[in-house]
This record gives sequence, structure tokens and C-alpha cells, in this order.
Amino acid sequence: MSLTRVYLGLGSNIEREVHLQAGLDALAEMLTDMRCSAVFESAPVGIKSGPFFNLVVTGLCELELHELDRRLKFIEADNGRYAPDRVGLPLDIDVLLFSDWVGNFQGLELPRAEILKNAFVLWPLALLAPETVHPGVQRSFADLWQAATINQQLRPVSFQWRGVELTPADLLASPDR
Repeated sequence: MSLTRVYLGLGSNIEREVHLQAGLDALAEMLTDMRCSAVFESAPVGIKSGPFFNLVVTGLCELELHELDRRLKFIEADNGRYAPDRVGLPLDIDVLLFSDWVGNFQGLELPRAEILKNAFVLWPLALLAPETVHPGVQRSFADLWQAATINQQLRPVSFQWRGVELTPADLLASPDR
């Protein structure tokens, strides 16, 4: 089976560090050449809750799209996403890009529309893969971020995973957007 480059968006607003680290650990078991963006704090979009931590992860995956999505649901479930008594969102993992696929694949719309709508997805993508071209609009993520007029406040935050700081010091020192 061939390897496919995937981009995944992660977010949490409950025990944010714990759940994101657990999600990253689980993804590291499924992906090779895994890289993580900086981590950002953002206000919730579409739900009433506390602030989120968000990041984007990329890696190579040998799974088919629907098997990848199925396993992501299991990772979310392991972190309490579907618990009947949950408050907020412990862990959310979305497939943003699966290679350069464009279209609806049995209910999964690719590229994910949130890329162009949410700063907490586009800014991490622009940092992680600035030259990568959005397959739907044929513009690089750096260009899309530069031109974005998304009205959402983001704040880079310090976040360590496996002893490595994911958010660069220069980004931590920069102003919020």
C-alpha cells in the first residue's frame, strides 16, 4: 500500500494539554514523518465553551481515507469525546487534507471547508506547510493566510510534546492575530 500525505486538525477545550498530548501520541502510532504546527489558543466557534488549544499535524499514512477517519473517531472516543456526560470538547480530530483529493468521499468533504473559514486551522497550516497548495483553490497556505480576513483572535501558546516545544519562541513573542 502506498503512503498518503495527510493533514489533520486537532482541538481541545477540556484538559487541553492532556487530551492533545494523548491525541498526538495516538497519531504517532499511525503516521510516519509526523510534524506538528505551533499551538494556538482560540475562542470557541459554533459552541459555547471555554477557549480551545488547536494545532495541525501532518504525516504519511498507509490507511485508506475512511479507515483513517474511523481510527480518528476511536482516538476521540478514548479521550471522552462521545461520553454522554461530557461538557465541552475533550478532543476533536478532523481530516483537513488527504493528498490532493477534492470532493465528497462518502460524507467527508475534502479539503475541509474550515481551512478557509477558521484562523485556528489556516494559520497553523500556513506555518507548517507554507508552500503546500490548497487543492481546491490552487493557492499556497502562506498566500491564503496572508490574504485572510478572518475575524478570530488567536494567541500562540507554549506547548510541549515528548519534551519538544511545538511553538517557536519567536512566535510566542509575536503579537496575537
